[in-house]
Amino acid sequence: MASPSCASTLPWTAAAAASSPSSAFSSPSRLQTRRAPSLVIVAQGRVKKYRQVILKDDIDEISGKKGDTMKVRAGFYRNFLLPKGKATLLTPDVLKEMQVEQERIEAEKKRVKEEAQQLARVFETIGAFKVPRKGGKGKQIFGSVTAQDLVDIIKSQLNRDVDKRLVEVPEIREVGEYVAEIKLHPDVTAKVRLTVYAK
Repeated sequence: MASPSCASTLPWTAAAAASSPSSAFSSPSRLQTRRAPSLVIVAQGRVKKYRQVILKDDIDEISGKKGDTMKVRAGFYRNFLLPKGKATLLTPDVLKEMQVEQERIEAEKKRVKEEAQQLARVFETIGAFKVPRKGGKGKQIFGSVTAQDLVDIIKSQLNRDVDKRLVEVPEIREVGEYVAEIKLHPDVTAKVRLTVYAK
């Protein structure tokens, strides 16, 4: 039997043993179950510092034009380009859309050029446009023949609208044969013959 002095010095042992006989001598594995769950950190690899994007607008900060594909810093894309809707990530789907759009644009350019070439052939095979002017002394005429005059003649004879800014008429001050040029396309210029006569 324990002495009173021993019982008074170890009251917690007796109390602990009374409440749970095995708790005083728990195994290390039992103690670990009482600990708070540990935090598990999983590495996800390096964060991308750059992003490949396609610009939806002209961006002066990076000297980029609309439709350009550029490599930009991830923070610039995330904090500036994306919130303002000025760029989108270049994914395989976006790249495919770009190729389809580019093919459509190229087909449209080809169609416009072919139409311009066809119209140029019409202008060059139709013969000379006759331009009447009030005659003066000798071969001279009153006034001159302007781009607007040629545009009006084309409209009345061929029922075609031509922008007068595309028409280049030589200086005409007397009756005779002349050649004017119409820039129908950046790569197609039609030569139009004019016959200026005095009425």
